[in-house]
Amino acid sequence: MSSTSAPVAETGKGVIYGVLAYSIWGCFPLYFALFEGIPAWEVLIHRILWSCVFMVGLVSALRRWQPVREALAQPGRLGRVLGCAMLIALNWGVFIYAIETRQGLQASLGYFLTPLVNVALGMLVLRERMAKLQRVAVALAGAAIVMQLILLGEVPWVALLLALSFGTYGLLRKQVTLDGLSGLFVETLLLFPLGAAALAWLYLSGSSHFLDDGHQSVLLITTGAVTAIPLMLFAGAARRLRLATVGFLMYINPTMQFVIALLVFREPLSAAQLSGFVLIWAGLALYSWSAWQSRD
Repeated sequence: MSSTSAPVAETGKGVIYGVLAYSIWGCFPLYFALFEGIPAWEVLIHRILWSCVFMVGLVSALRRWQPVREALAQPGRLGRVLGCAMLIALNWGVFIYAIETRQGLQASLGYFLTPLVNVALGMLVLRERMAKLQRVAVALAGAAIVMQLILLGEVPWVALLLALSFGTYGLLRKQVTLDGLSGLFVETLLLFPLGAAALAWLYLSGSSHFLDDGHQSVLLITTGAVTAIPLMLFAGAARRLRLATVGFLMYINPTMQFVIALLVFREPLSAAQLSGFVLIWAGLALYSWSAWQSRD
């Protein structure tokens, strides 16, 4: 293989990995809808526990224990990792709740909002400079939220919590030196004692659904692999692609969630909601154009 074709082949692999990762995330509404009858917080507990268990095997197989040991050897620096863990748990829990209560459109809106929340947080917290188009994009996102508040008479709290929790998670994650795989393992490891205590309480109170039904029990166990596999694919994409390319691919996830909510779950889409989405999409178009112009 020539020196020119090698980078092209790696870029092709990166695109495949990225499309697969975001497509799996985009299908999450179909997967988590299978847990109907199990409270969202109980599914969250199992997702944390089984993700940690699965990651033990994965980290061992890939021989990636060194960064994990280094992180755990410096407990004073685990504060940000714990913050990341709490934020990702909040994000997972709200998303599972949204799917169980058939608010998939709100979930997709939250993930459409996330890039714009990232830009706003970068400006407010990191004092990053925003291009003019990015300012307009963030303003359009704010207008979309205000429109829903006025026309629907309610705050789209599911969308806002998803966007703010994931956006803040990304902000903290930038300040943690761990790679994606090791970082997720340490995050779930920090939450493991709390998850184990919650599971024990469920058993003692007779409220646990685990082992009551073989099908549901297997599904709960698979949450570990389902969480880790797209993360690995995403890591493979991020290593091979430009940040701008990864940014464009990320729209696969909320787009698929939007289509699934409409066509599979038959969620109603009012004119007010559609207007909000149109404003968000317009903001994302401006943001993407700005990012493409400033790409390396």
